[in-house]
Formats: sequence, C-alpha cells, structure tokens
Amino acid sequence: MFSENQIKALSYNLDDSRVKTIDKAGMSFKYLETYDVINVANTIFNYMWNYTITKLEEVARETNQNSNHVITYSAIVKVKIYDSQRNFIEREDTGVGTGTARTIGDAIDNASKSSVSDALKRSLRSMGAQYGNNLYSKTPTVSQSQQQAPQQGQQPQPQYQQPQTKQIQNNTPQDYSSLYSIGLTIMEQGQNLVVIGDDIFSKKDSIKACGFRWDGNTKMWYKPLEQQQAA
Repeated sequence: MFSENQIKALSYNLDDSRVKTIDKAGMSFKYLETYDVINVANTIFNYMWNYTITKLEEVARETNQNSNHVITYSAIVKVKIYDSQRNFIEREDTGVGTGTARTIGDAIDNASKSSVSDALKRSLRSMGAQYGNNLYSKTPTVSQSQQQAPQQGQQPQPQYQQPQTKQIQNNTPQDYSSLYSIGLTIMEQGQNLVVIGDDIFSKKDSIKACGFRWDGNTKMWYKPLEQQQAA
C-alpha cells in the first residue's frame, strides 16, 4: 500500500517544532494545528487522500455569564488514503468542538469547524507519531531535544520534517524573502513549488508578485519548477 519512503516518513519521530501548547482549566495540553496535519498528509501521501464528514450535529447550547452563545458540535470524519493503483485504506474517528461568540451564527461556525478539525486529526493519528498519536498518551513523553545521546553502536531515531524554507532558498535562484518576511513558507512538491502559511488569501498580492498561481483543485498557490529554474 505505502511506498518505502512513505513508511520511513511515517516512522520518524515527531518534530518538536510542530507541537503547540494550550492551557485550559489550569492544565497544559499539546496538540498539532490542523493546517500542519493536512500539509504533512499532502507531503507524505502526495495529495492522494481525502476526507468526508459523515456526521455533524449540535449536541449542546447554552449562554455564559457574559451573554455569549456557547455551542458544542460533534463530528465524525472518514479519511481515505490511496496508492497509485487507487487502492485505499480508511480511517474514521469522532471529534468535538465548542464555539463561543456574541451571535449564534458565529458560535455555530466556530463549533462545527472545530469539531471537524478534531475528528480529522483523530482519524489520522492511527498513522503514528507524525499525526500526534503520542500526544494522547497519559504518560509524559521525552522530547527530541531532551533525549540523551545514543549509546555507542546505536543509531538515533530520525525526525520527519516538512521541507524547510532554507532548503528551498539553497536550491532555487529566485529570492522569496518578501514571502518569508510575512510568515509564508515555500515547499517543493512534486514538479512544483507551493506556498504554505496562515492567512494566505490576505497575502495573495505578494504571492502573485513572486509568480505563483492559484490552483482551485488543490487549493494551493504553485509555480512549476521548470519556470523557477528559468528565472
């Protein structure tokens, strides 16, 4: 089903820089951001995957002390991962999300999106550490930076990292410093360079100025490598 390179990537340790922390009710929780999980899935599975929302429903609604609407949604998401022969495997899980807002519409929007994101990440976690499965452990885990050096004769466990900005800079003649400065990353994906980052639509003018085009199918800004090499 998976290629040798995919299996290797899935077996790598989780890069600590991808892990985020949030404090709730006096406790600290670690998690992966949804866009990060999707980017890693695109990279490892070469875009040959998708997900379907099989159930989405409101499960609770109340008003808090600030007169804000607090709405909770539950979602079930099914993930399909394909190989080059269109064989596929499925993973399915449930997620819950809560939205708090002054208007009911905004609270519903936040809650529904949050529940789908949670279900998507939980569906992918069965693929291993790359999708944060170890973050669900009740036992504290030792980060890569805290691990002791391997003993003589042992090989350190490699980490999987998405293509970094520096790698693209070293391998391409065009200067993308204007994109890096606004928090965007340039990745090599197949025969294209693609742009990754937050609030990407609000930065479209800067992206267009660097010669990238929008692909409505993959929902990404891209530039053919051959065009880059000719720059």
